[in-house]
Amino acid sequence: MGNFSFLATEAAHAVESGGFGLNFNLLETNLINLSIIIGVLFYFGRKVLGNILSERRSRIEEEIREAEKRQKDAAAALADGQQKLAQAQAEAERIRAEAETSAKTAREAILAQAAKDVERLKESAAQDLDTARERAIAELRERVAAMAIQRVESQLREHLDDSAQQQLIDRSIANVGGGS
Repeated sequence: MGNFSFLATEAAHAVESGGFGLNFNLLETNLINLSIIIGVLFYFGRKVLGNILSERRSRIEEEIREAEKRQKDAAAALADGQQKLAQAQAEAERIRAEAETSAKTAREAILAQAAKDVERLKESAAQDLDTARERAIAELRERVAAMAIQRVESQLREHLDDSAQQQLIDRSIANVGGGS
């Protein structure tokens, strides 16, 4: 409204002086030019500025939607990762428990096999000992028998002379020949 009164004053001054003339007052002319430029910019710039702001708002809204989508995707990926981690931990626990059971079973089997092996070795050692004892006894019997035969032969040689031997042989032959 201030510009309008200024223009009215200017127009009145021009009429009094007898027409339009050049105003050399730079301050007044600059204000007029500035107000005209502001009016033109406001009228035409409003549409351009509105379009620019509208486009910017659309881009910002789209970026917000994309960021929210990425956040939802990240949350879903996190939940999926946590679920997979929980499954992996459960599987690891199951494998560990299975390994402990398997190790316990293997240890018991090894101990049982070792006990069987020890028992078998004891039996084998006992058999070897019995066999060695029987062999030693048989060998001793043979030696005793051989020694007894040698002693009897030596005693017979000492006590029997040739004629007694001949009589013993003849009696043995008669016993053998007569018993048939």
